[in-house]
Amino acid sequence: MIARINRLATAVPDCDFEQDYRAWALRQLEGRREAKLYARMAERSGIDHRWSVLSEEDARLDEGDGFYSAEAPSTARRMEMYAEEAPKLSLAAIGKLGDLGEITHLVVASCTGFVAPGIDQIVARRLGLADDVERVLVGFMGCYAAVTALRTARHIVRSEPQARVLVLTIELSTLHHQETVDIEPLLAGAQFGDGAAAAIVSGSGEGLAIGTGLTAALEESDELITWQIGDTGFHMRLSGEVPVRIRAALKRDDVRARVLGKDDKPAAYAVHAGGRSILDAVADGLDLDECALDHSRAVLRDFGNMSSSTLMFVLERIMRDRPESGVALAFGPGLAMEGFRFGRCDAG
Repeated sequence: MIARINRLATAVPDCDFEQDYRAWALRQLEGRREAKLYARMAERSGIDHRWSVLSEEDARLDEGDGFYSAEAPSTARRMEMYAEEAPKLSLAAIGKLGDLGEITHLVVASCTGFVAPGIDQIVARRLGLADDVERVLVGFMGCYAAVTALRTARHIVRSEPQARVLVLTIELSTLHHQETVDIEPLLAGAQFGDGAAAAIVSGSGEGLAIGTGLTAALEESDELITWQIGDTGFHMRLSGEVPVRIRAALKRDDVRARVLGKDDKPAAYAVHAGGRSILDAVADGLDLDECALDHSRAVLRDFGNMSSSTLMFVLERIMRDRPESGVALAFGPGLAMEGFRFGRCDAG
């Protein structure tokens, strides 16, 4: 039984806040020598647009009387916004899939908010799914959560051949901005935007086959990427050492063998667009051709890093190419690499 992604669709909010964030970050650093460094790194980021569920006024972060005003919103207030906005963006992505057919399972990945009943139940009810649909919620795994969600869908289809799984990723990273004069969190915040993606995974029809999984956890790296829940939202740490460690790991013979396979190099690479330096590290670590990560770089340019949803945006573009073989890779807390092999799958 070959599990395959039959259809995949994505959605982002209406507010493009990239330039507003840059202006806000520079205001935080005004009068400090780090301001020039931030401006230079922002220009070299490879990001032109990022999208937010915030209003245009709130997206300016420190102007106006809205969500981000004189006092930083509490974690409770941010979760209220998540509960309100996450279902809307989720349904926008799902709506682009067309007729869902008879869904038997729902797998949701979301790392930027908590609500109970969960986002899985909220979406299932608004879609009018049957009350016996089985649900799985993947949370707080960060950027590689989409890999876990898709691999979970694969396991379901392989164990229940008639299953039809709806996979959803929904991330509202922009609810967690923090006022700071520390350049490291400002640069981390400069990567992230909001986005949702939805896919149908089943055991029949054309699509992108989900193959065997890949995993590698790096030793002594648990402090490089962290999410901590604070009184004013989720506080993220993204160390500048991450690309260096990724590059070094991918140059190891054992890791390269896992990623590239023993026979031929994959025809396509769906790499999580975590940032320009991350993509450069993967390209260098695996000795890839200059154009090998074009889809990932395009997603980074147009949307930034949307945590778990990012890889789904890359896969959406790759599906149009119908590659014979490929490998999906994402990196997140641990520091860990998660992935899977994929390839074109004809109807059957």
